[in-house]
Amino acid sequence: MTKSNKVFIATSLDGYIADSKGNIDWLHSFPNSKESSDMGYGEFMNSVDALIMGRTTFETVAGFDIPWPYEKPVYVLSSQLKEVPNELKGKVELVTGTLQEILHQIYTDGYHHLYIDGGKTIQSFLREALIDEITITVLPILLGRGIPLFGELDEPQRYACVHSRVFDNGVVQNQFVKTDSSEKA
Repeated sequence: MTKSNKVFIATSLDGYIADSKGNIDWLHSFPNSKESSDMGYGEFMNSVDALIMGRTTFETVAGFDIPWPYEKPVYVLSSQLKEVPNELKGKVELVTGTLQEILHQIYTDGYHHLYIDGGKTIQSFLREALIDEITITVLPILLGRGIPLFGELDEPQRYACVHSRVFDNGVVQNQFVKTDSSEKA
């Protein structure tokens, strides 16, 4: 069975996914494109079976004043959370262990095309060379500091840009696929 771990994320021009206070409200400072109101997010979500996100991302999304936005199963990496809110039971599962153990559990559950979300979680997957595809939507704003998308890696990882798009609102989206032959789960 083919397996893939994908990232779909927005950053500032200088590579931050949140400002220095952890806020993401700057993402809404650019109106949606007339060409694509969701900038490809719906199509991307159709390509995945389940999501893996970190605790901070989970708490951020759960704190939005909207209904739970995911129809697909969500696995939350956390050693601190002990249970999910009652309204999210059956939609969200807490997981712990090494990334290999977690992936094995999720694959055993029948999910093989995974959306990896959250800064630290993405960085952890990258450190273990477990990201196959990255779609980065770059907003033309410089934050100057904040939470970076990328962290240190032990070895370089090569990706090829397979699609680029400039939206009418000035936002640029690039899709990269892994080209090296690093082993993964």
